[in-house]
Amino acid sequence: MEHLIGIDLGGTQIKCGLFESGTGKLLEKSILPTDDGKMLGKKFSWAVAIEEKLLTWSPDRTIPTGLASPGIPSGNGGSMTGIPGRMRGLEGFRWTDEMAWQRPIPLLNDAHAALLGEIWKGAATGSDNVTMLTLGTGVGGAAVVDGKLLRGHLGRAGHFGHLCLDPDGVPGITGTPGSLEDAMGDSTVSRRSDGKFQSTRDLLDAVLAADSEANVIWNRSVRFLACGVASLINALDPEIFLLAGGLTRAGDLLTDPLKKELDRIEWRPDGNQVDLRIADLSDWAGVYGAAYRAGSEFFQ
Repeated sequence: MEHLIGIDLGGTQIKCGLFESGTGKLLEKSILPTDDGKMLGKKFSWAVAIEEKLLTWSPDRTIPTGLASPGIPSGNGGSMTGIPGRMRGLEGFRWTDEMAWQRPIPLLNDAHAALLGEIWKGAATGSDNVTMLTLGTGVGGAAVVDGKLLRGHLGRAGHFGHLCLDPDGVPGITGTPGSLEDAMGDSTVSRRSDGKFQSTRDLLDAVLAADSEANVIWNRSVRFLACGVASLINALDPEIFLLAGGLTRAGDLLTDPLKKELDRIEWRPDGNQVDLRIADLSDWAGVYGAAYRAGSEFFQ
């Protein structure tokens, strides 16, 4: 039986999966602490943890392995760039060399990996045109168009949270004013509510309690989200539009008003409506996508 390994390195957790390559069946999985900033001797703790897990599954260091993490794969694909201020040691870390792996370890941005996972074994299985937004602390995303993952010149493609929806808005971390991330990300709830609510969970609890102010804030956020979704539909023409990330746990509180807004503003030539779906694989989508990338590199 041939195998694949997928690793998703996050800020607090490392998710690892061992797959059967032919079927994509997840055979074993493991969650390890990232321990960002912690050293074990001269090595970063997250690197030691990943190496030990890989060696338990592939002592000869040969099983095709893919890795997803924050950042942008470097031009030569051997390391990640664009990770300022966090995940110390990850930027420039050369995975294949450091792990002494016998095959190149393909690297993916974590949102790109999540979308590939959903297309491989999740909510968008088999589709060649899928756009995804990840809604959490921030807002990210990815797109596959005509069967190809969009990466762009530098690998920035898919950072949909930095779309400008308000040119007079507050500049975000990339300098873009009035971004989708600013309008919908969990990290901006306090500012959007003048300090009344500290998280999306707090805000939604108040919406459920019929708090009129909370309802206004939430509906405004969803209107911005709908405008972002409609704009991406116009630009990328997906068959399926996926929503992923922690905010999707809001369920109908998110999807009902969003669908109503899209009924009003989505361009639907000849009545063709984009299929809006919630992602299936939850926090494990990146692991699936990383493994799929490793398999597509060596088996297809």
